[in-house]
Amino acid sequence: MSLLDTLFGEYDGDLAIDLGTANTLVAARGQGIVLNEPSVVAIDKSEDRVLAVGADAKRMIGRTPGSIIAERPLKDGVIADFDVTEVMLRYFIEKARGSRRYPWSPRPRVVVCVPSGVTSVEKRAVFEATISAGARQAYLIEEPMAAAIGADLPIEDPTGSMVVDIGGGTTEVAVIAMGGIVVSQSIRTAGDEFDQTILEHVREAYNLSIGERTAEDIKIKVGSAAPLAEELDVEVNGRDVMSGLPKTVRIESEEIRRALDKPLDAVTKAVKDALDVTPPDLASDLMYYGVLLTGGGGLLRGLDQRLREETGVPVNVSPTALENVVIGCAKVLEANALSGGFVQSSAS
Repeated sequence: MSLLDTLFGEYDGDLAIDLGTANTLVAARGQGIVLNEPSVVAIDKSEDRVLAVGADAKRMIGRTPGSIIAERPLKDGVIADFDVTEVMLRYFIEKARGSRRYPWSPRPRVVVCVPSGVTSVEKRAVFEATISAGARQAYLIEEPMAAAIGADLPIEDPTGSMVVDIGGGTTEVAVIAMGGIVVSQSIRTAGDEFDQTILEHVREAYNLSIGERTAEDIKIKVGSAAPLAEELDVEVNGRDVMSGLPKTVRIESEEIRRALDKPLDAVTKAVKDALDVTPPDLASDLMYYGVLLTGGGGLLRGLDQRLREETGVPVNVSPTALENVVIGCAKVLEANALSGGFVQSSAS
């Protein structure tokens, strides 16, 4: 332990980061969640400089001149642009530390979650981006494990627990017991794919061109995976593909549900595939304790009902679905479990 660590707390300033394709959440040790912003960076290509990060950058999507692009540096849960990811992480780390940072404070240790299906090269990219962004040490934890910890599932018991974590870029399905992942499935079909499917449906059905933000808004307002007791509708504004003029249409929840069938079938298949290879004793636990739906995509109306009907297993939606992963990472920090089996460590 260094002198600075002794003076200011060995773990003061340590951070847990849910580095998501769509949104990034950061929790500070002892403070809980301190930041929740879109994983977006706005760049002026003509001057090769960053204009905005997070919420400010997201507001620029679809509203910028040609020389300015608002991009997501992560795709399908992994780093697509290393340099931009580093800039984004540095911004979030600095913002999360805020007024607690002193010139003499040690750099923070950072726990970052990664999808369970990433390669060693993709993990190394996350390590290096986190260190380059200002971390003293970087640790990785798989998303389904972090989500299970954050949701207070009995992960260290011999009882089996299943987590279905649907984020922006990936859907993670895992059966956990005795502190480890027994079975896992990771597919690159999740919330972003839902949005893209809606965008394409609106274009094909109505000759209406809409942006990613509008597609996401439709999903949130009327999207569903199973019939609703009272169907919904929403007014959508966009540009007519034929005339190029502004146009407004009204879209109903039934047609959005039909449009989402294909990506939802992929999610259902991933859950079934995981159940198919789950050891019989753990499978019997799941029949009793059920499956936990988490992540932003897990909040899609009726998804729990659809999975319940398709698999025959009880399915519950976590009340803290959007925050479970970062809460789980933070709990690992609080327990100082960085040397345990939950995480993988980088070099100091």
